[in-house]
Amino acid sequence: MTTLFSPVREFFKKGDLILLSLCLLASGYGLLLIFSATRYENSYKSVIVQLIGILLGIVAYMLITFVDLQLFIDKHWKPTLIASIVLILLLLTPLGLSVGGNLNWLAISKIIPGFPLNLQPNEIVKLPFILLLSLQITKIQDQGRDISSLPSLIQIGGFTVFMLGLIAVVCGDMGMCVIYMMIFVFMAWASGVKVRWFVLVGGGLILAAVILWLFVLPDTKWWNDYRIMRFRVVLDHDLDPMNKGYQQTRSILAIGSGQLFGQGYLQGPYTQSSSASTLPARQTDFIFAVCGEELGLVGCMLLLLVLGSVVLRCIWVGRHASTPFDAYVCMGVAGMLLVQIALNVGMCLFILPVMGLTLPFISYGGSSIITLFAAVGMVSSVKARTLPSWLRD
Repeated sequence: MTTLFSPVREFFKKGDLILLSLCLLASGYGLLLIFSATRYENSYKSVIVQLIGILLGIVAYMLITFVDLQLFIDKHWKPTLIASIVLILLLLTPLGLSVGGNLNWLAISKIIPGFPLNLQPNEIVKLPFILLLSLQITKIQDQGRDISSLPSLIQIGGFTVFMLGLIAVVCGDMGMCVIYMMIFVFMAWASGVKVRWFVLVGGGLILAAVILWLFVLPDTKWWNDYRIMRFRVVLDHDLDPMNKGYQQTRSILAIGSGQLFGQGYLQGPYTQSSSASTLPARQTDFIFAVCGEELGLVGCMLLLLVLGSVVLRCIWVGRHASTPFDAYVCMGVAGMLLVQIALNVGMCLFILPVMGLTLPFISYGGSSIITLFAAVGMVSSVKARTLPSWLRD
């Protein structure tokens, strides 16, 4: 019995209990909102699946805490990279499931009848992507090469572009591509890439987007494509409020109706199936609108405070990491969470286009919540191996 519980005791000694507590607090908040958003369905399936996902996520968090990430990826980077590519390519098989126009899901129920979860490969692959990119940056620096030199940037940027291209071609998920790109930006910045490169590349992309928007796209058939329309309705809310802008129009109506303290928990009229103003995707992409409607500005600020604390904890652990590799991993996880939070909230407030991105730890999604706990588990692994204060530089 002593041997059985010794790993648990070891986890409580070395694991990041503060980070785990913050994630559980956020997940609990999410469970309450998911229950409210799906209560009219007369089924607790969403809540049960999410709860199972949280429990499995806790297990993943604890197990990953004991893994030396740098040692693992240094020895197994080739099979990790191959497995990541194969996992995404599986979407092209009969297991692939298209939802919302994007080929994002693997229907595991086709192999295991009754299996309650579908897997989202591009969510899972974010973790090896962070590890592989951290390893690349560390190897470059260990060789004494300048991370801001053009050959170094081509090396780490080439890997990122390859993954972005793979996801764009196979999945067609531009929102996920943005997440991967911003993970790269955060990790590159943390590794010491000069600001001039961000200004040069970022400015070039913005200039190209403006030229396309003003002079190229309006004269092509793509101008009315649903992807472009997602941007157009953000700039002009009256353009297509009952079609391409419907989701976000319902979202800001729900948030606005909550005012300061909300309609009250379980009292949101825009989330009722009998209402003409039903809020779409209320337990997934637009769960922040449910929070605003029922708990008001105060509830939204509390939610963002909890999620912000998770991000700040990841950064704090990275600042105290014992190796540069560990620090880059923490920054990659923090960047992933921060960007996804910002994009989801901006989408719900109708200031950013719909990208199909969920709110971390809050939105419904079994594979998503497990992946998130695994991601912060990597930060816990770093925390378990931080140097004592008297050994730090």
